[in-house]
Amino acid sequence: MMTGWSDLDWNGMFGMTVPFAEILIRGTVMYWLLFLIFRFLIPRDVGGIGIADILILVIIADAAQNAMSGDYKSVTDGALLVGVLVAWNMFFDRLSYFWPAFRRFSTPPSLCLVSKGKLMRRNMRREFITEDELWEHLRREGVDSLDQVESVRMESDGGFSVLKRKDART
Repeated sequence: MMTGWSDLDWNGMFGMTVPFAEILIRGTVMYWLLFLIFRFLIPRDVGGIGIADILILVIIADAAQNAMSGDYKSVTDGALLVGVLVAWNMFFDRLSYFWPAFRRFSTPPSLCLVSKGKLMRRNMRREFITEDELWEHLRREGVDSLDQVESVRMESDGGFSVLKRKDART
């Protein structure tokens, strides 16, 4: 039974229990592994949030949970791991901003789903987009016929851009 603040294990809560290099390496390896999985293996969610947003939320939540529940044995270890993950995320953002070649690697390009009123079925299959899903987005834009559409693109965040034909009826 605790009798006061002096009975708390301050060193156990805030002292390092895992070497800094191990936290740095583990955080780096997991960030890169999860980034590559989300970027290249998991298709974009239609209208979802960006890959990097999902990635950072998931792994920070896990890192913070371990620190809070005691799996790391210290708050400092968990805070340090969260810092490593945030640093990688900020580094990716800056690389993507200043270096277009990295942006092409880190962010999927937009994908044409409709061109000049014709469905691009191969591209739709590539992202597992059904006609029903596409029509749901087209109806939101006031489109009731593909004749009204110049192009529809799935953007890197999973959202849709619809360009209507200038001569199309409204």
